[in-house]
Amino acid sequence: MLFEVSNLQVNYSAAEVVKDICFTVDEGEVVTLIGSNGAGKTTILRTICGLKRLTIGEIKFGGRRIDRASIKDIVKMGISHVPQGRELFPYMTVIENIKLGAYLRRDRKKVMSDLEVVYKHFPRLKERRHQQARTLSGGEQQMLAIARALMAKPKLLLLDEPSTGLAPLMIQEIGKVALHIRESGTSILLVEQNAELALSLASRGYVIETGNIVLQGDCQKLMNDEYVRIAYLGS
Repeated sequence: MLFEVSNLQVNYSAAEVVKDICFTVDEGEVVTLIGSNGAGKTTILRTICGLKRLTIGEIKFGGRRIDRASIKDIVKMGISHVPQGRELFPYMTVIENIKLGAYLRRDRKKVMSDLEVVYKHFPRLKERRHQQARTLSGGEQQMLAIARALMAKPKLLLLDEPSTGLAPLMIQEIGKVALHIRESGTSILLVEQNAELALSLASRGYVIETGNIVLQGDCQKLMNDEYVRIAYLGS
């Protein structure tokens, strides 16, 4: 087992936002957390990467507890986070933003070869590598956020709402990139409100409502579940 969350509870002040959440991600697997806005999905990702501390529970990566580790150490272990809203450095160039993802790495020769791999995923970024990040379209900025995270050579990539604000064609393109990343051996934990996209990309899914897991299982079964179809797929 690559990654495991057990009995996770996260509070904001006295409010219980995430309640007794348990899920796993295997090596080379795409797992999705779907749910409406405010369900607790982003809080779960922020807790995994150390931006928020859990109240109760355990988070394990490669069999090792990481819920008390620093953000820096979590990245070094092999977890990269693509946050909701991208959070780029707008006045830095595309290439400068990408290279920041490799900030903790010391294998500089390998960094340069990995940069070329990233450009294969995102040829548009290579074309725009000397532009400031703020001049890119929304879809290109999302590509840049993912590219930056990949430069840390993660074993697990946390993707938070990658389809937000994107046109349908760009959503398809981001989806294809996610599959290419999985094929390269990187596991993905995908948080999405776009349930159709999420369930088409992942092998397993968890439906979260008001901080609780209410359904879980194989994504094909979830897509055929009557409740999921009515509540999340609009059918």
